[in-house]
Amino acid sequence: MRMKNRGKLRSERRLLKTRDRGSPLINIGGVRDEKKGNLMRENISLGSIISAGLLAVFCAFVAPEQVKAQVRGVYTPGFNATNSGVMPEPGLTYANTFMDYSFNQVKGPNGERLNVNGTASVFVDANVFLYVSKKKILGANYALGAGLPVSNSAIESVTLGALAGGGGFSDSFYQPITLGWHFKRADIQAAYAFFAPTGRFTPGATNNTGTGHWTNAPTAGETIYLTKNKGTAFSAYQMYEFHTNQKGTSLHPGQTFDLDYSLTQILPLQKDMHTLLQVGLIGYGQYQTTDKTGPGVNPTVAANTHYRVNALGAAANIILPVRKVSLGFKYLKEFSNKSTVQGYSIQITGAITF
Repeated sequence: MRMKNRGKLRSERRLLKTRDRGSPLINIGGVRDEKKGNLMRENISLGSIISAGLLAVFCAFVAPEQVKAQVRGVYTPGFNATNSGVMPEPGLTYANTFMDYSFNQVKGPNGERLNVNGTASVFVDANVFLYVSKKKILGANYALGAGLPVSNSAIESVTLGALAGGGGFSDSFYQPITLGWHFKRADIQAAYAFFAPTGRFTPGATNNTGTGHWTNAPTAGETIYLTKNKGTAFSAYQMYEFHTNQKGTSLHPGQTFDLDYSLTQILPLQKDMHTLLQVGLIGYGQYQTTDKTGPGVNPTVAANTHYRVNALGAAANIILPVRKVSLGFKYLKEFSNKSTVQGYSIQITGAITF
């Protein structure tokens, strides 16, 4: 019995040591700096685009003038649900994330399901780059990153078949300022990001891959370790979206508050800590906070049709620290949405650190 307890204690100390030097609970990968013998923290506070494809193809179901419809914000909900406050050690990380957002319901302003028979799917492949400098500012590590997504979307009606869709380079994401602090029982990030209208956008078109407007977005991420060995963690990520006027329409989308969160547990699959498994419960919310304005927008209707999105699901990450490689999977099911579509999302991520 004493031998078992000693073995368990050694494992917990080993996990605590790796977490103190760099958390393996990560969003896009967990790797070991072999020279320093530590695990590098690998969360990237980046979003990607689903709203461009979704707006372009699904507005036909919710409004006769599709360009005036506001369905979602520009951030990809759930992208930073795990390890939201964790930042890598200095170096360059590349990650590729495939996302499938599929919807088969349209919800009204009171959460009622509208009589619409159809499906919409948005597929996104995002290339993410993050560079963390050795330079520190206010005691925090400094980082900058970019997300370059390619999307493909489609909409089908039960009675009419395929209606619309489009594919190509989408609106890109840039995070020029990120500060990350590492504390004994917490990791915290604060950042400024913006979405650039690099995707294709034409008012009234059904094959748009961009939203036609800029978005400025302050963000924050927190990871709180609930156990002494840091094996159990609660994470939360927040983004607030300030949109500009849409090109060609002068419409101004309402602002959006995004929230990701998770409760996770890390399980060493090998005693030498060369293979780690992270599992947990995750969720997201996306909430329109101000009215959409512009030509042809009824203020009364705009004030009563703010979208609201909720989702719960599960996540798993496999981390190979010595090989500097990781693979992650998320599944989330939406519920109780208002003034938008409702469905599910799948996210698959692979990452490597150089």
